[in-house]
Amino acid sequence: MADFNPADRIQDLQYFGEFGGVNPSISDSSTYTFLSAKTMFDTFEGNAEGCYLYSRHSSPSNLYLDKALAAMEGTETANVAASGMGAITPTLLQLCGNGDHIVSSRTIYGGTYAFLKNFAPRMGVSTTFVDITKLDVVEAAITPNTKVLYCETVSNPLLEVADIASLSKIAKKHNLKLVVDNTFSPLSVAPAKLGADIVIHSLTKYINGSSDTVGGVVCASQDFINDLKNVNSGASMLLGPTMDSLRSASVMKNLRTLHIRMKQHSHNAQFLAEKFEADGIKTVYPGLKSHPSHEIYKTMINPEYGFGGMMTIDVGSLDKANELMELMQQRNLGYLAVSLGFYKTLFSAPGTSTSSEIPLDEQKEMGLTDGLIRFSIGLDNDIERTYNMMKACMKELSILN
Repeated sequence: MADFNPADRIQDLQYFGEFGGVNPSISDSSTYTFLSAKTMFDTFEGNAEGCYLYSRHSSPSNLYLDKALAAMEGTETANVAASGMGAITPTLLQLCGNGDHIVSSRTIYGGTYAFLKNFAPRMGVSTTFVDITKLDVVEAAITPNTKVLYCETVSNPLLEVADIASLSKIAKKHNLKLVVDNTFSPLSVAPAKLGADIVIHSLTKYINGSSDTVGGVVCASQDFINDLKNVNSGASMLLGPTMDSLRSASVMKNLRTLHIRMKQHSHNAQFLAEKFEADGIKTVYPGLKSHPSHEIYKTMINPEYGFGGMMTIDVGSLDKANELMELMQQRNLGYLAVSLGFYKTLFSAPGTSTSSEIPLDEQKEMGLTDGLIRFSIGLDNDIERTYNMMKACMKELSILN
């Protein structure tokens, strides 16, 4: 990461609007005209550069955002989608068919887990879930039918860290595609630079940052994105998870401030994690030396953007977790809500929310306890004030003495 700064690559992009605007004009059309029938034919065949046919195929607004996100991740190109799952599911369906196998991290977003566990088998695609931090276990799970190795840079919700460079070596050894969901760590980590073949984001989270839209992106080679968008066989084209042009333009504007926001999210999370750990609360945050993958993660990140804004604490029971979250919300410390990347802190008990798709016995096996609270730390200006208010809530509920 030393010679790759994604914020600089975003900063260096300049788009001019149709009438000279500093923001590119929004292509508010579902279909596009042609001056000749021959050009329409060529566009259908994919042989007409710069021509647009129908907004499910592509639109100027989406392509602006595609280019910016590809620059951020250091890939040849990208393809935005109407949601994070609208990026994840077509990617896996493009790579796998009947009889194929996926090796996936056991701790991933609940929607992804549900797709792999419950939906993909209906199309003959099976998945083995493993502890992604144990490279020998990962490699042992690979079969002759395995096509994909799937993980999250920092896992949801347990914040396990994937050693992407080592996983890439395993993937290349077995001729697999390494697909990495980088939603928790934009700018901090560039998986493609560490050997990932495909990088996915839920744009809903940090990249958009204002919790007012859903979106996703697949960042990859030109060849793979062409396959996704192929009019005859492309999973993104045929399943239709198209992002609306107005939403693309909105995300594009928010992307410009991502570097500022990520620094503050990380600064605040680091501060709170250190304080809570010192108070004796079981705290998991990749920026803590106590995190089992802290040293590995240090080698992966661009330190300018820190260790991210996600952390967990364990308060012992679901009842205590719920009481604390309700009290913090009453004190205006944040919202009891799923998702992440908002300017206010968001907190949830993942076992009964974002990871509820995972059966209880499997939650227990992976260490997802009832008392776990997942925090998406906000952009608070005075984080010490926030800490003191949170600590007061914990004392009031006898979580702290």
